[in-house]
Amino acid sequence: MTPAERARAEGRLHRNVFLLMVAVLVAAPFVGIYPVFMMKVMCFALFACAFNLLLGFGGLLSFGHAMFLGMAGYVSAHAAKVWGLTPELAILVATLCAAALGWVAGLLAIRRQGIYFAMITLALAQMVFFFSLQAPFTGGEDGIQAVPRGKLFGLIDLSQPMAMYAVVLVVFLGGFLLIYRIVHSPFGQVLKAIRENEPRTVSLGYDADKFKHRAFVLSAALAGMAGATKAIVFQLASLTDVHWSMSGEVVLMTLVGGMGTIFGPVVGAAVIVTMQNYLAELGAWVTVVQGVIFVLCVLLFRRGIVGEIGNLLKKSL
Repeated sequence: MTPAERARAEGRLHRNVFLLMVAVLVAAPFVGIYPVFMMKVMCFALFACAFNLLLGFGGLLSFGHAMFLGMAGYVSAHAAKVWGLTPELAILVATLCAAALGWVAGLLAIRRQGIYFAMITLALAQMVFFFSLQAPFTGGEDGIQAVPRGKLFGLIDLSQPMAMYAVVLVVFLGGFLLIYRIVHSPFGQVLKAIRENEPRTVSLGYDADKFKHRAFVLSAALAGMAGATKAIVFQLASLTDVHWSMSGEVVLMTLVGGMGTIFGPVVGAAVIVTMQNYLAELGAWVTVVQGVIFVLCVLLFRRGIVGEIGNLLKKSL
């Protein structure tokens, strides 16, 4: 099979898997799956996809991505509850704030590589965490509670579960398709080249720092959109989403599903959220179970669940 034929076959496979994913998400509430659970899965799936854009395709390991998820959640909740903005405007404002935070954080971190980049992002995330703990508008340890869902465009009442579900589905699919387009654009190809061999990419005339900074801002904005939507869904913004452990969870989701794959973070997020939901009765032991699964994935599925499946399919093509 020629490279062109392989690319066309891969494109058809992605299209079919995407249609299957859409069908599952649309049908889920009608087959007895709790809509709020599915909305949580979609929010974290978008968060993981945004993180994968930076790590899987840009080769940049951030230990501070929770700052974008959590801060956007606070801004969205504050905008909806205090400023009285409609949900779509609250999400938009929060996404723009996350992008601005990503722009600033990227300027500080992007010129470093490897563990130094990871540590800078972690330090910045801790600064945002303590800011969230002390700032008056965040509510401190209580967070922002009783956030009104409001009416979409002033018309659609999002207090109805299915209306809220439809909005979250549109937000997730829009973010997912945007990431897919970025990855398969010339920008995405340069980003992959930087991940594989940055000195050679620079020698070809590309400004690696500029491309990495743009990827960082895009990833931050999409992570913020996930956090803003989550705050509206659960009517709550709290310190949980800005804590360093959330940055660890998104790394886990990405690696379990398959780093550098399109659908891997979605699968990884679904696996982790399902474990947290159905193993909640184990209490703190949930983290132990997550650790065991992570170790097994690293040992047995080095490419992640979707990565291993994709590798088998490529061999068969």
